[in-house]
Amino acid sequence: MAAEPAADSIQTPSIPPHGGVHAVLIGNPNTGKTTLFNVLCGARAKTSNFPGTTTALRTGTLKLPEANVELLDMPGLYDLTLETPEAGIVRSAMNESRRRQDTIVVIVDAANLSRNLVLVGQLLGAHSQVIVCLNMSDVASRRRITVDVEALAAKLGATVIQMVASRGEGIDQLRRAIGKAVDRRGEAKPRPADVPGPETPHRALTAWARRVAEAVTQVPPGHDATRRGSTERLDRILTNPVSGFGVFILVMGGLFWALFALAAVPMDLIDTTFASLSGIVRHYLPDGAIRDLLTDGVIGGIAGTVVFLPQICFLFFLISLLEDTGYLARAAFVMDRFLSRFGLPGHAFVPLLTSHACALPGIMSTRLIPDKRDRLLTILVAPFMSCSARLPVFVLLTSLLFAGRPLMAGIAFAGCFMLGAGAAFLSALLFSNSVLKGRARPMILELPAYQVPSLRNALLTARDQGISFLKTAGTNIMAICVVMWWLSAYPKVQTPQDAVTLRTQAAAADVAPDQARALLAQADDLEARAQQAGSIAGRVGRALQPAFAPLGYDWQLSVGLLTSFLAREVFVSTMAVLAGVGDDEARVIQGVRTMKRDDGRPVFTRATAASALVFFVLTMQCLPTLAVTRRESGSAKWAVLQLGYMSGVAYVTAFIVFQALTAMGIS
Repeated sequence: MAAEPAADSIQTPSIPPHGGVHAVLIGNPNTGKTTLFNVLCGARAKTSNFPGTTTALRTGTLKLPEANVELLDMPGLYDLTLETPEAGIVRSAMNESRRRQDTIVVIVDAANLSRNLVLVGQLLGAHSQVIVCLNMSDVASRRRITVDVEALAAKLGATVIQMVASRGEGIDQLRRAIGKAVDRRGEAKPRPADVPGPETPHRALTAWARRVAEAVTQVPPGHDATRRGSTERLDRILTNPVSGFGVFILVMGGLFWALFALAAVPMDLIDTTFASLSGIVRHYLPDGAIRDLLTDGVIGGIAGTVVFLPQICFLFFLISLLEDTGYLARAAFVMDRFLSRFGLPGHAFVPLLTSHACALPGIMSTRLIPDKRDRLLTILVAPFMSCSARLPVFVLLTSLLFAGRPLMAGIAFAGCFMLGAGAAFLSALLFSNSVLKGRARPMILELPAYQVPSLRNALLTARDQGISFLKTAGTNIMAICVVMWWLSAYPKVQTPQDAVTLRTQAAAADVAPDQARALLAQADDLEARAQQAGSIAGRVGRALQPAFAPLGYDWQLSVGLLTSFLAREVFVSTMAVLAGVGDDEARVIQGVRTMKRDDGRPVFTRATAASALVFFVLTMQCLPTLAVTRRESGSAKWAVLQLGYMSGVAYVTAFIVFQALTAMGIS
């Protein structure tokens, strides 16, 4: 139940003051507010954050004959008096708007007028220029609901516009109304005597909203104004604990598959493009530090950033489509009971699921979660879900662990995903009883009407999220890539004599071309191995080796762990370099299997392979993910906690596995 209007207990900053003319879009969730914003502003919109917060603020320019209006899109909420971070932010922003005498555009659902009028009543008493958009009138018509627009305008003392934003109906009328409100800025518009004021008790406000809605709305006798006919039948299926969960698995499985299938082509194209660009730079620039910096550092860093872009854009495109249909609210309702056992909200299912593709878009999609505590909890545990970047590592280590036993290797491979998910849920339970003490916010949500999704809205959402990623996390990721390249590339070491001998043999006149290429490839592998061992990363790996010895790792495996902080899949290429093999999968597995320690023992015993597999399932082995955690949580302390906690869990678990298997004589 909402609290009485009182002084804000949540300290939130106001939106930054701007010059010029402003209008504010505000409304309940699921009223089409975002669709209307996109129609009004389109490509002139941009996304930023409220100062000092991680709550998104969308702004755009609405061009009118009277003036260019800066349009601000507020987070959706039901009540200004709620004690939530989002409501506190909106209150602060609306106080700033009142001082600036902004035009307030309230979007209401024509089919759920009584509930929406509560927010309208709170705004009417505090702002002089209020425009009420009676949106989704087509849905109301299908339900045989009729609203008397003129009567509603008279009872509110405000301009009321009937519209269907998704079709563009009523947009021109709204633009004219905003233009008139801009001209009359500061003029006090008379209100009917019974219109609520800012201090009206919530119960009285609710009663007023109900009276107004009943007076201006006509519905057929016995008609359910919220759900009817096919909607009710669909809800019986989609919200049922059994059938609803089955549909959820199918829908999310389809989302997961589409994310891989749709993103694969552009990701491969990006890889190919940057590989070609790197080849061009290598061809035209002389050998040296500048060429290496550009090809391996800068170009590699940019590629490591941009390659995530298709997944992020496709994810938010698909999520936007699902949200528009009305299904996401029902999926959250179905999953809430299971996730709440671990302190997680129902809304966490999308971030956790999509983290199986990549933790970066998974963490970014926590913006769907309305509560700050729930959002932080989901961010902290999302990287436990085994992402696609770990797949090459899982393939390598399960092949080493169960050589010649594909069935057992497959079972172990599937077990990696189960172990990661189990660690995520148990960690969420631990955090919800410690650093983020509390329970998930109760799932009180409205089941929106089923609708045809807006393709335009989905495309604009994908564009906004992609640009946001490139501007923020992308720059951090590129910097990390450059630093990790430098650690692996310097200091330069002397070319091994064996490599010199191989190159001399390849240059001999009597050597066939195929044999020469094979000799040069061996020489390249020897040089790369020597460089990895002698680089700063290699030296740090040797220094850290005593710390990893209880897990069964030698210095080579320690180097692989260190370089994989660039990205998890780098572990495979690092081990291939140290093993002196190429990039063919069969050669890599065989070469790594026969790697030797300095004392001649195998690097990968069965105990060591099992320990490494568990370590890679549980550890935070991806610095780009930490960069996104820092960005989305708003503080470096959460990224540090995530790194320390996951590394600790991975180390302790891998230690137990290695020591237990060794004690059992499995080596």
